[in-house]
Amino acid sequence: MDDSAPHPVRTPVPLPLREPREPGESHTSHDASGPGDAGPPHESGEAAGKEDRGSPVGRRVVLGMLGLGAAGVAVGGDIQDKLDSVLASVSAKDPTGVTGLLPGGGGFRFYSVSNSIPHRAESDYRLTIGGLVDKPVSYRLSDLRALPQVRMVRDVQCVTGWRVPHTAFSGVRLSTLLDAAGVQSKGAAIRFTCFDGVYTESLTMEQARRPDMLVALTMNDKPVTDAHGGPVRLYAAPMYFYKSAKWLSGITVTKDVQPGYWEHYGYDVDGWVGKSNGRHDDPTS
Repeated sequence: MDDSAPHPVRTPVPLPLREPREPGESHTSHDASGPGDAGPPHESGEAAGKEDRGSPVGRRVVLGMLGLGAAGVAVGGDIQDKLDSVLASVSAKDPTGVTGLLPGGGGFRFYSVSNSIPHRAESDYRLTIGGLVDKPVSYRLSDLRALPQVRMVRDVQCVTGWRVPHTAFSGVRLSTLLDAAGVQSKGAAIRFTCFDGVYTESLTMEQARRPDMLVALTMNDKPVTDAHGGPVRLYAAPMYFYKSAKWLSGITVTKDVQPGYWEHYGYDVDGWVGKSNGRHDDPTS
């Protein structure tokens, strides 16, 4: 998929609050289930609704992907990565949630608010750090890999209730990048932007400097795939997964917290697991 093509940018509009749903990924298995409709709120109008809901996945497609899933389990590695990409592109427009049940999908349902799974080649990837800093910088993927790496194994908790236990993320502590850039005294918050052209998130400076906030390069000891938000994503371990922005491309230091994409629709800005969004889940970090 060519991510150089413009993605439709959805401007948040006032909508009635509803049961919070995980915006990034949802998990379905025998002991946890995600929502049947994991899509974002849409603009009013019949045409928009028809376009964004997608088409149900047909029986032949499901049976075919089941076969692919079995092949991925049997062969592993490279085939599994390709299968993730196939499942991601289908799941992004599948309102049934059935793709989250397919073998080889890792239990995750893949989702993008731009209705696409963007790609950025390693050679083209850049992570820029700017705003209220003394030394704005642009990192290549090789630069990030050369920095001290931290590995954490935590549960991933969705705001809808599913939980993926013992998920490993490795990368650079966010605080390491902030220290290198030299945050100015007026810098009190962080705004994250993503190369899908749509998604944003935020943290306070105090939150960003926690040791369990990572700029993640690997997930379960493999490079983060496109479908999971690679090559680089945020991992906010103690927060609901919508705070862990995928396809990370920009870190901007600001004076004030700027609510992210889903906070405009009623999600809590401070998305602590078990202490926000009306939920009481066990902590993940």
